[in-house]
Amino acid sequence: MLGSTYTDQTCSVARSLEVVGERWTLLILRNAFLGVRRFEDMQRNLGVARNVLTTRLERLVEEGVLERRVYQDRPVRHEYVLTDKGHDLWPVISALMAWGDRHAPNPDGPPTIVRHRDCGGILDDRVCQKCGVLLTSSRQARAEPGPGASPGHPLYAAG
Repeated sequence: MLGSTYTDQTCSVARSLEVVGERWTLLILRNAFLGVRRFEDMQRNLGVARNVLTTRLERLVEEGVLERRVYQDRPVRHEYVLTDKGHDLWPVISALMAWGDRHAPNPDGPPTIVRHRDCGGILDDRVCQKCGVLLTSSRQARAEPGPGASPGHPLYAAG
C-alpha cells in the first residue's frame, strides 16, 4: 500500500489507490460485481490466503465500498455487498476488463460477457453493441460466463 500522507503531491489517483490499488482488492471487487458475496466463495475462487482476504474485506467495509450483512444466524455468517460507493467503481472494473479482453485476450474468448439488462445486447466497455446506450451503473448490466470461462470462474461461485 502507498503511504497515507501526500505532502508532496495533491493527487486524486494516489488517494484512490489507497482504497483500491492492490491486486487482491481489485479481484475482490470484480467478484462482488459478479455476485460473489460470501467469504468462503471469495476465498475458494480467488485462492487468496484467509488473512489477506479478511484484511482487504475489512478495509473495503471501513471505506464504505462494501457493507457486511448477516445472511445466516446459526452460526452467524456474513456476506459482503456493494454500497453505492462501491457501485461507483463499476466503470473502473469494466474498463480493466475491456482492456484485458483487448490487450491480454484469452485464446478461447472472453471469460465474462456483460449484457445490457434492458435489451440483452453485449457491452463493449459499457456501451451496448445492440442499442448503443452507454451504461452508467452496474445495475443496468448482468454478467454471464463467456467462451473463455473456466470451471473456477467467479460466476460459478456466485451461483
